[in-house]
Amino acid sequence: MPKIKKLMACIHSSMLESKIPKIKNLFFMFNECLKKQEDLMQYFDSLPSKEACYQKIIAFGMKLPKIAPEFQTQDNLVTGCQSRMHLHSRCINGKIFFQASSDALISAGLAFLLVSIYTGQAPETVLKCPPLFLEKINTFATLSPSRSNGLSSLYLKMKQLALASLIKS
Repeated sequence: MPKIKKLMACIHSSMLESKIPKIKNLFFMFNECLKKQEDLMQYFDSLPSKEACYQKIIAFGMKLPKIAPEFQTQDNLVTGCQSRMHLHSRCINGKIFFQASSDALISAGLAFLLVSIYTGQAPETVLKCPPLFLEKINTFATLSPSRSNGLSSLYLKMKQLALASLIKS
């Protein structure tokens, strides 16, 4: 019986060792996602008022590059948004890249924030590293209920696209 326990321990140990690079990689991915969120929180903390935060989100909306017309399809439409928003993704070398566009500056600014956090990340990161910074910068407190719903819908669409990219690979 001790030989079986020893054999099982060796098998278990080698299985863990084979998973260590994956675990380290996941840690790095989440760490990068959390670091980006922390940077955004610090930036918004430095602004003098809620109004300044709101204005900055609008300014980010002005910076959001428009996506090509061929990606502004019904499939890429974010349902649940008050404005018309499209979200397109592509996966390159195991990382997902997002592009978004909206006809409303506040929605475009919110999309800019989420895209800046999640573009270039592994799909698993999009699925498992929630945008905690949104609560920390009081985004939901400054938005109307329909805009909050749109923001949640945008993140849900990002997760759906991330999951779809994992299924394809």
